[in-house]
Amino acid sequence: MKQNTQFETCSILGVNIAAVNMAQTLQLLQQNLESWRGEYICVSNVHTTVTAYQSPEYRAVQNGAVMALPDGGPLSAYSRKHGFANAQRVTGPDLMREVLKKSAETGWKHYFYGSTPETLELLRQKLAQSYPGAQVVGMESPPFRPLTEQEEAASMEKIRQAAPDFIWVGLGAPKQERWMAAHRGALPGIMLGVGAAFDYEAGNIQRAPLWMQRCSLEWLYRLMQDPVRLLPRYLQTNLRYIWLTKVLKK
Repeated sequence: MKQNTQFETCSILGVNIAAVNMAQTLQLLQQNLESWRGEYICVSNVHTTVTAYQSPEYRAVQNGAVMALPDGGPLSAYSRKHGFANAQRVTGPDLMREVLKKSAETGWKHYFYGSTPETLELLRQKLAQSYPGAQVVGMESPPFRPLTEQEEAASMEKIRQAAPDFIWVGLGAPKQERWMAAHRGALPGIMLGVGAAFDYEAGNIQRAPLWMQRCSLEWLYRLMQDPVRLLPRYLQTNLRYIWLTKVLKK
């Protein structure tokens, strides 16, 4: 375990997970927005933590963030068990929603990078309805392939010209974390990797009922919605997480 100057972190399989709650996270973002421009925040779960444990390169990416938030219930529960009483889940969709809620009064500007053009169009409509006054200064759906140097340069210039405060990155893990780390210091806002948050906010995916979220069962609800993609991941990483943390006690 180690202590940040502003918040505590709990080392889980070598990843420094912020022992924070939503209110504290929002306060930290507001206090540090200017100094954190060009930096990035990871929203970490069991899958990303086990992946980082297995990959020193990806672990360095996670630990290179100004914060690695406990998106997964098991991560915040682990932190509480190890002495961090205030640690709570801070999910990507919830964090994006809370920041957008504050944006009308703060004047924060937002850029959305990732997903499909169809989802971004739905997202644009939903944001206008749900968060009046929030400034969306750009949306971009990159191709599902590596960008050429020219495409990459044009994309980065587009984001710089838009001058957002928050750059929401929805490329999915581990791609989005690697993308953010590769662009650290090159963009004007703070980057936040929020996975499926675009789909949740656009209405493509339904959130689990609150009781399932509170019981750390949101993974099960997501599994029922997308079993083909998620079952192999859960079998590989969730079982390994249980083995590493509960049996081997790493």
